Order: sequence, then structure tokens, then C-alpha cells
Amino acid sequence: MQLHDMNIDAFQARLASGEAKPLDWWQACRERIEARESEVQAWEFLSPEVGHAPAEGALRGVPVGVKDIIDTCDMPTAWGTGGYMTSDGSLVDAAVVTLLQQQGALVLGKTVSTEFAYFTPGKTRNPHDTSRTPGGSSSGSAAAVADGMVPLALGTQTAGSIIRPASYCGIYGYKPTFDTVSTAGIKPFAPSLDTLGWFARHIEDICTTFSTLTRAPAIEALPDLTGIRVGVCSLPGNEALNADVTQALRQAQERFEKVGASVVVLPFDARFDDLVEHQKVVMAYEASQSLASEYQHHAQQMGPKLVELIQQGLALSYARYREAQRATTELRQLLSRRFDVDVDVILAASAQGVAPIGLGATGDPLFCRAWTLLGVPCLNLPISQGEQGLPVGVQLIGDRYDDDRLLSIARTLMRAQTG
Repeated sequence: MQLHDMNIDAFQARLASGEAKPLDWWQACRERIEARESEVQAWEFLSPEVGHAPAEGALRGVPVGVKDIIDTCDMPTAWGTGGYMTSDGSLVDAAVVTLLQQQGALVLGKTVSTEFAYFTPGKTRNPHDTSRTPGGSSSGSAAAVADGMVPLALGTQTAGSIIRPASYCGIYGYKPTFDTVSTAGIKPFAPSLDTLGWFARHIEDICTTFSTLTRAPAIEALPDLTGIRVGVCSLPGNEALNADVTQALRQAQERFEKVGASVVVLPFDARFDDLVEHQKVVMAYEASQSLASEYQHHAQQMGPKLVELIQQGLALSYARYREAQRATTELRQLLSRRFDVDVDVILAASAQGVAPIGLGATGDPLFCRAWTLLGVPCLNLPISQGEQGLPVGVQLIGDRYDDDRLLSIARTLMRAQTG
């Protein structure tokens, strides 16, 4: 088995048996980057060398890409600004970087982010079709993983910045329950929304990383999904789905049913559709505060979309922000009751379709906004193809703090798909 096809646990087994050395994966990734980076342009900065032997741990020798809004003390951070803001290195690494390194991971470099993780694109292209966007804001991380440049990469999501690029690039993207993994050392955008997550080509690697970062027990597959209730519901519910997304959802339903799960349409009342607008309010209001200094000193250099959002936030009243947060709290409680009574997981659209043509935008996070605001764990499953054979994913969603159950169900489903 080539390293490109291997998962983390298989590599650890090779290390234990002496069939591989700790830097083998690192070297293979550097070779892949050398061959493909001119096409994909996923990296903002590459670590020139490994400065230390990797620690013993669950991720020993595993190369990791770090989104370029995440602090590193030995590599610069530019926050997707194209150079009008750059730090040569922070005093300390972000907490997640340290946690990964303590388990033996090797930081391969900093991956391209959109400007402050909003909508202004970076240079990265979709590896499936370089005329198309990889999505954003975690564009470099998603593209690097999809192209085999790195097996694992960090991303963040404030609206749809993990799930959407994972769908466009045909890989797994995981956004855990809000605040499960510390965002210390990560540039804030909207602190009550910002969530740290990661990308991988294998569901096993999503699970291994979750257990490693949280110290949760290993995520195991179930014998089958008999008794598991899957509710189908995309938010906003009044938005028509295109044919590729409808097909992806249908394929996912069929696969669930083949392994014993029951699938039902899950209706929500109209208040849940309002979550999309509430998310926009919360994001704009908080971004106008988080980026106050950057806006004051660099507004002329900022992309117009970011300036527009900050100005929208400055125009919002505290009463409107409070209304959005109170409505979210109420609906979060209602959703938890639906999980208690009606379903174990929810199946929903990840994006509006395949990756759009063009590099001037990163696509619309419409089908991610509500779930991000609710703080629930979301996983993109790369299970379908649409226009011109391009990837189309679906979201699997669990209740808050039920990440391990969500991942166990997903691992069971995907094992059955490949078995």
C-alpha cells in the first residue's frame, strides 16, 4: 500500500513493525507538493525541515497542514491577507498545534486561507478541476488533503468553511461540537461561531484525530446500523436542492438503509429557517468587533466583501444581536429534544452543488449556516459525483456533545460502503 492510500493507524502499525521510518510520510508529502503545488497552490508557507524527532504518540510521523490563521512560533502567519498583514511568528504555537505535536504529528506548513477566513479568495485551486474554486475559507487545507499533499489538515468554520470545501474537494471534513477543541491561538472572526476542525481522506483519520485531541475513547464501527434513525432535513428547508445534491442525498439514504438504519423526512417548524439570517447577524456583529483594529488600520487594503460585512456589523444594534442569540438558544434546545425523541443523526445537504467555475469566489455556505450557529457536530461524507464527475458531499449531523456517536455511525456507514 502506498502512503497516499494509507490511513494513520496503518502507518502507525508500519512504524511499530519497522516497515516504515518516522519521516517517510513527511518525505512522500514533500515530493507530492513539489510535483503538484504549481497547479493547486494550496500552501502559504512550507516548513523547510523537521527540526526535531517526532514524539511517541497516536500521530507519530503524520504530516499536518495548518490553516494560515492559526499561530505558529516557527512559521509566519498572514491570515490570508496577501501580505498587508504578516507576523514572522507568534510567541507560542496555537494550542491545537502543540496538542498535535505532543502526539507526534509534524507540521508540514501553513495552508492558504481566505482573507481573515471570510470570502475573499486566496490563490488555491480545486485539484479536481483547477478552473474551479476549492471552496473556503479553509481552501488550502481542503485542496492539499484532496490532492494527496498531506493526510491531515486543520480548518475552521464560522459559516461553512470546513463542510463546503470538503464537499467541493471530495474528502471528509469534520466540524466538532462548538468549543470541543480549543481555539486558543487562532485568529477570531466571530467567537460564538468559530469552530476548529480538520480534513482527511479517510474516515478512520477523522476519528483518530478526534480521539487524540479530546482524549476520548477510540471511535469504533458498529456491527451494523439496525435501530439507528436518520432524519433527512436541510436548512433552510424552503430552499430547492439541485439535481446533483438530491442524487447525493438519495444515495446516502439508500446506503443507510442497506446497513439497517431507518430513514425518515424530518420536518422542522419555520423558526429553524430563520437561523440562516440569525447566523448572518451574529457573524457580522462579532466580526465588526473582532476585526476592529484591522479595519481601522487596513480598511483600504481589505477585500470589499470583508469591508461590507464589517460595516454591516457596525450598523447592527445590540438588540438585534441579542434577538439572534436568544432565538438560537431556544432552537438549540428544541433540536436536542428532536434528537432525544425522533432521530439519532440528521442527513443534510453540504453545499448547493459541485464546486462553481471560477476563482473569484468560494461558493455559498447557505446549507451550513444554521448548523454552525446551533453548534452541533457536522461531518461531510464524500459519497457522490455530480456534473462532469465532480464531487458532491452530504452532511451528517449529530446532537451537541454526541460527536463520538456521530463518528461511530459514519464509520460504520463508510466501512459498509467500501466493504
